[in-house]
Order: sequence, then structure tokens, then C-alpha cells
Amino acid sequence: MPADLPSSPALRASDADRDRAIDLLRTAVADGRLDPAEFNERLDAALAARTMDALVPLTTDLVAVPGGGIPAEPAAELLTIKERHGTVRRDGRWTLPHRLALRTSWCDVLLDLTGAVRSAPELVIELRVSGGNVELVLAPGMVVDANELSVRHSMLAIGSDAGADTPETLRVRLVGRLRHGRLAARWQAPHR
Repeated sequence: MPADLPSSPALRASDADRDRAIDLLRTAVADGRLDPAEFNERLDAALAARTMDALVPLTTDLVAVPGGGIPAEPAAELLTIKERHGTVRRDGRWTLPHRLALRTSWCDVLLDLTGAVRSAPELVIELRVSGGNVELVLAPGMVVDANELSVRHSMLAIGSDAGADTPETLRVRLVGRLRHGRLAARWQAPHR
């Protein structure tokens, strides 16, 4: 009788696989589905994972993917939003690109990032805004850096993070220029 064939080896995890798992964990802690202690435990396990079999249990209860596993579709590198004299609204569950170019004139813009799927630890929003209002709605743990934003004849109102003790989950870097407009960033209160 022939000897049993060895079972096939476990599929090795790539850096990109580990990064996707970590992004899902960051999203889950920002959404309140993981507490900070559980996030830290799973983060350590994800960083140490050598196989896909080690990564899958870390995220299975956080996402619904046909066949299990970690979503593999990459986020767009750049998303450009152009509008004149209108309204732009992005909210609900949408995938954040690595860079978002906002090219608007005399528009009301709402970018709600609280339900968005994060694709990287940083989102760069490149503004070329003339007139109108831009409102950012952020989840606890998101940090705004507006040091590279040129503001002229405009108002910039960045509130304080409602969840200051929450680990940083996303850095939102504002670059470019805002003229004759208003930009406001506010944080959604953490779920209790």
C-alpha cells in the first residue's frame, strides 16, 4: 500500500497580505468592533504571521469575504473629484484611495470617513478649492495634519479628536490650497 502523500504546505503570507490584515484591524478598532487591547494582540500576531493560515483567523470575524480570507482588491492610488457650483457627498462604506484630489469651485463637499474602508495608514487629500465649504467627518483615532495646506481668504476649523485615547488609525494629510472657502473637520463621538 502506498504511503500517504504529505499534505500541501501552507501558503506563505506576503508583506501585502500582512498589510491588508493590519488595515482591516485598524478599521475595526476605529469602528469600535475591537477594543485597543484586542487590537494590539491581533496586530502583534499579524506582524508575526508567516502563513495565510495564521492571518485568516485574525480578520475572519471582521469581514465577509466569499471563501474566507482577506480582501485582495487594491485601492485606487488616486481618486479625483471635480465639481463646479454643485454638491459632492461621499459617505457610508467607500474605499479610500491613497490620494484624493479635490478640485471644486463654489461647492458644498462632505467627505465622511467614518464608514470608509482604509487602504493605507495615511490619506493625502490634495485640495484645489475655490469657494464653498468642505466638511470632513472623522472617526476617533483619525489625525488631521493641515501643515501643508495654503489658506487664503478662508476659514479653517479643525476640532479636537473626540477619542483622544484611541490609537491612531488613519493620518489625513491636507495639502494644496483653499481660497475663499471654509474647511471644517469634526470627529464623530465614539460609540459607547
